[in-house]
Amino acid sequence: MNTTTELEASRVPDIGHLTVTEIFAALRAGWRDFLAAPVFGIAFSAVYVAMGFLLLILGAGTFVWTLALSLGFPLVAPFAAVGLYEVSRRLEAGIPLVWSEILSVVVREKDRQLPWIGVILLMIFLFWSFFAHMLFALFMGLSTLTNISSSYDALLTGNGLTMIAIQALVGAGVAFLTFALTVVSLPLLLEKELDFVTAMLTSIRAVRANLPVMLIWAAVIAGLLFLGMLPLFLGLFVVLPVLGHATWHIYRRVLYDPV
Repeated sequence: MNTTTELEASRVPDIGHLTVTEIFAALRAGWRDFLAAPVFGIAFSAVYVAMGFLLLILGAGTFVWTLALSLGFPLVAPFAAVGLYEVSRRLEAGIPLVWSEILSVVVREKDRQLPWIGVILLMIFLFWSFFAHMLFALFMGLSTLTNISSSYDALLTGNGLTMIAIQALVGAGVAFLTFALTVVSLPLLLEKELDFVTAMLTSIRAVRANLPVMLIWAAVIAGLLFLGMLPLFLGLFVVLPVLGHATWHIYRRVLYDPV
């Protein structure tokens, strides 16, 4: 892996062919990585779970804190993901798992290209937040004042159902765009010395070249995350590290450096 002191740019890896079988192989590998180093997986996933709890608790409380957490999460989340990728990279290479070394890799990313990915994620988050509020105002602004959190009757009207349908459609598009931008770029930036634009474009190319399989992988991620959130987010302590480790193995399978 290149360090921040190495200024020579890495060669952009070639894009390979991904199969459905390899998705499940990556999930199995992700499960093995989690079992091999569960403490690391739980620690890094705790960042996501803690943020989810705080947003849930403060969602009906202080607006300023809720806004601060919501805006900060897209900036912090990539660093937690890199921690999981680094664990998988070390397990793959037979390098000892030392907390200080892994955390130093994560911290060192602040001086490389990863923060720019966080900025892109923040911009996407702001767009989605603005769009959702605008859509609510357009469809529900003229409705009788109703507390949506305690009564869902307004959402079951024609306007309410139309709003939900549009939000679901656009939300799915935004989610897949985020997936396409990050599924390969984050692990790529950990391992290679590339700029974030090249990394994101490579990620998009990899998704486009393997679109049917990548759609399945995105659906698997969404389904497992949904299941993980059901028991008060506690399932995410297992689901998130397994998906993080599996993403590293997906990256390994879809990109390669020809000899």
